[in-house]
Amino acid sequence: MSLCMGCMREIGDNVVCPSCGFDNSKEQHSPFLPYGTVLHGRYIVGSVIDTNGESSRYIGFDKQTGDVVIVCEFLPMGLFEREHDETNMKVRFENDDIFKKLMSDFISYFRTIAELKDFSALIRIHNIFQENNTAYVIEENQDLIPFEEYIERSNGHLDWDIARPLFMPVISALEAMHRRGIGHYAISPKNMYVTAYGKIKIAGFATSNERKRGTALKSQLYSGCAAPEQYESNFPIDSITEIYGISATMFYALTGNLPANAKERMKDSRLLMSTSTVKRLPPHVVTAIANGLQVKRENRISDFDELRSQLSVSHTAQAIQEEISRTANMNMKKSDLNKGNGMSKRTVAILASFITILVLGTLGVLFVMQNPLQGVFAGGNNEENASKATEIWTGETIPNFVGMTYKEAVAAAEEKGNITIYRDTEESYSDQYAEGVVMAQSPKGNDKLTASGDISISVKISKGTQMRELSPIKDKSVDTAAKILANEGFVVNAEYQYSDKVDDGYVIGYKDYKAGDKLEHGSTVTIIVSKGQEATEKQD
Repeated sequence: MSLCMGCMREIGDNVVCPSCGFDNSKEQHSPFLPYGTVLHGRYIVGSVIDTNGESSRYIGFDKQTGDVVIVCEFLPMGLFEREHDETNMKVRFENDDIFKKLMSDFISYFRTIAELKDFSALIRIHNIFQENNTAYVIEENQDLIPFEEYIERSNGHLDWDIARPLFMPVISALEAMHRRGIGHYAISPKNMYVTAYGKIKIAGFATSNERKRGTALKSQLYSGCAAPEQYESNFPIDSITEIYGISATMFYALTGNLPANAKERMKDSRLLMSTSTVKRLPPHVVTAIANGLQVKRENRISDFDELRSQLSVSHTAQAIQEEISRTANMNMKKSDLNKGNGMSKRTVAILASFITILVLGTLGVLFVMQNPLQGVFAGGNNEENASKATEIWTGETIPNFVGMTYKEAVAAAEEKGNITIYRDTEESYSDQYAEGVVMAQSPKGNDKLTASGDISISVKISKGTQMRELSPIKDKSVDTAAKILANEGFVVNAEYQYSDKVDDGYVIGYKDYKAGDKLEHGSTVTIIVSKGQEATEKQD
């Protein structure tokens, strides 16, 4: 079988591929792998697709499955040598330590991506292995449309009702990555593609070493989408950095243009958006993207939940809701710092209970040892009771986070020092646990802890009750009504009409519903807001 090194289709005796026009008589120059290199005994390497300072991606063919794949090779420019027609890398002695550290980061990064296979926006990883003194990642290959081309085909921009279902899975995937301690940090139109089914796929994955200045790698940043801090040497990058990139990409999707380069925006932070675009987009979406593109990190949206909410809730409801949560959290932290040496009452109580159980368990064992002939449990024979007594676990147990809020659970885990909390991406409704409270965990709380070292615990968060009652909002200001409904978990829209009875800016009532009706959490509720009395000719 003769394959084209440009598209991996069969070409028979042809030199120039009839499908893609690739000239197979040419050679692939170092430092890239020679055409036809076979890796791991099964993957045939073709032409280079793209490269950055950390890795290069080739078109490839899996002999075992017959599928076209993408071969990603760890290729840190400037830290190795590879002769023409050679496959093995030679690393200079002075670069050996940093090369091994960067390669370890590369492997760990893609192993984490491979674990997140349930997120539709992320590529599927088929294999990860080491060979030729470097590392390789085998990625899925799909027929994809470049995102920039997709926008061009869509009259140069998208309406929000089309963009929203495209971007929400991307936000969820990025959130999942950051919960696992990694990020993308290069979200941009050039690193996004659209599938035949109308779903976005993210490309351009690389470790954080590649996405900021000041590391051993030559950084690759995307103008207009890279956050200001990425241009600073060794500045820590995080979810706030990521939010800038996804906000810039949404800005591009909705307007057809990227924001100005971050360095330029540090001098003039204004975002240029035509009046027609502003009128076309929901006001809350414009506000959310502007908040995600704040030049100063302290003013930028700080987490994905907040970004998702601001994009989903219209008018001022989300801003008010977030302010309530933020204020409550600040008050809680201030209170906690003044009591219990920085520990919350709940945490102190948990630790006290844990210590009590441990002490009582130890005393129970001592009692059995000192009184082997006496019954420990009333009503049983001595031999049976002694057997039961020896089954009492006196060692360390897994902390129980059920009933805590997610932030309380994280704080309690941090106090323990060796526990990492992972938030399950799937949340469930519960009539028992309030919204935002841990309703289940794995492994279960109070189970035996038989292993030493670090512990990972997955927690499931309650969404609260599924059916929520609409509160009375008539004659309340639109901001007050929005605040009430946002706190109850509803998405708020507003329609305006004239009224002789209700003052301008105050609520006339619900559209299609009335106070006391029960709706599912997350439902969109439209409220009717007064524009005041309609002007008459005499008034004019």
